[in-house]
Amino acid sequence: MSHQPVAIVGIGQTHHKRKRADVSIAGLVREAAQRALEDANMDWGDIDAVVLGKAPDFFEGVMKPEMYLADALGAVNKPMFRVHTAGSVGGSTGIVGSHLVSSGRHKRVLSVAFEKQSEGNAQFALGGGKGASIGAGGAFAPFIRSYIQRSGAPEDIGWMVAVKDRLNGAKNPYAHLKLADITIDKVKESPMMWDPLRFLESCPSSDGACAVIFTDEDGGKAASKPPAWVLATAMKSEPGWYSGRDPVNPQAAHACAQEIYKAVGITNPREQIDCAELYVPFSWYEPMWLEAHEIAAPGEGWKMTQSGATALDGDFPVNMSGGVLSSNPIGASGLLRFAEAALQVRGLAEDHQVGGANLAIAQAYGANAQFFAMWAVGSSLNPLG
Repeated sequence: MSHQPVAIVGIGQTHHKRKRADVSIAGLVREAAQRALEDANMDWGDIDAVVLGKAPDFFEGVMKPEMYLADALGAVNKPMFRVHTAGSVGGSTGIVGSHLVSSGRHKRVLSVAFEKQSEGNAQFALGGGKGASIGAGGAFAPFIRSYIQRSGAPEDIGWMVAVKDRLNGAKNPYAHLKLADITIDKVKESPMMWDPLRFLESCPSSDGACAVIFTDEDGGKAASKPPAWVLATAMKSEPGWYSGRDPVNPQAAHACAQEIYKAVGITNPREQIDCAELYVPFSWYEPMWLEAHEIAAPGEGWKMTQSGATALDGDFPVNMSGGVLSSNPIGASGLLRFAEAALQVRGLAEDHQVGGANLAIAQAYGANAQFFAMWAVGSSLNPLG
């Protein structure tokens, strides 16, 4: 199988409003796809194949959404692929789309991921269709408490991440939450949801979609706007029950990072990577993922947050778009992270742009910290020189 260079030439998002009663699921995904086509200066007929991703069908109760949405996405009589890897699905959807191009199978591929939580019941879905689910926050809170105890991190680290990401989100026109007046005190005083997580340290429940168009090297070089080049991709998973598993610092997360860094030639992630979009649905996951992806040493991730290094003007910006704490249409959240990293190296992130961003990474995770997707994108095929 060939491994051709892959370029991202089109990105589209929808507005992440909590209630989108004015649009159907089909309208939501088509809106994002149309914006990606316009960004790429393409039309529906230019797309060879479509990849659709979302969280479990339980979330909206629409079975086999890839069949229902084929018409809205111009995929009638074209290959249509469905991806599902729990909360990491958006990232996986982007990776599958890039692989269809890198393999030489297709020249132009549209990847779309979505969630419309206002038409479903996420708590019911997270419980596998059963009642009394503790929810994602309840599942991850013990991991977060364990991280705090291991690392000795002070309580205000989670508050700092919550403020930083919401202020970044206020600069992003597609963010769901616009909390420009958020403060440390407001986070601290918000209700405790799942100890140690407070209400304002938790992600919102959003409606939204994201679309990304991939093409080959010739298509990337001919693009009307700067492309982002896919430098490396990785997907890993680990069972939730194997002996020795550490959900606070998952082995699969390390394996993803190591594979990406080796492929790109990254030997010092903190110094060589310009910025990162990480899947942080609860504020404490910023320092946890910085360690699990070997950007910070064990027990040192929280110190990066505390020092301001992960702020938009820091030396290692994280979640410049506001991240999952500002928008969380679950099935699309991973692809949003991947797309926002691509916008950075394209120089098209507008008010939340990191100056001189040439190499960025993005990450998504799902289930009980079991499924991981990650990629590195660059402003050129060799951003490290």
